[in-house]
Amino acid sequence: MERKIRVLVAKPGLDGHDRGAKVIARALRDAGMEVIYTGLQQTPQMIVEAALQEDVDVIGLSILSGAHMTLLPKVMQLLREQGMTDVLVVAGGIISDEDAEILKREHGIAEVFGPGSSTQAIIDFIRSHVELTRG
Repeated sequence: MERKIRVLVAKPGLDGHDRGAKVIARALRDAGMEVIYTGLQQTPQMIVEAALQEDVDVIGLSILSGAHMTLLPKVMQLLREQGMTDVLVVAGGIISDEDAEILKREHGIAEVFGPGSSTQAIIDFIRSHVELTRG
């Protein structure tokens, strides 16, 4: 039996709103993935440490605070420092199209899902990309 896709869902920074993250976490769980939700107000260091300890395939970062151009690149830097370049990182929340392109092109975020993104699109994206890395 193949191991379930393991996803860490995290809320970086001082953002106190987690309804969207919980909706995504439940949708991923309902789709058969194993989901670890870290809770609110996580530092980039806490997120990367949890991802390392939980041996995750995917990190989903949910951010509404506007600090995405600081916090998300820091998460990516720490992942590289830990040698965790095989972890798929996706983001969601209030992120402008321009910032999303920079996060993807310059920092390695695989995809950014904005408001109104379907949970099925997120599930399909994760499945297709994890299957490619698992071979």
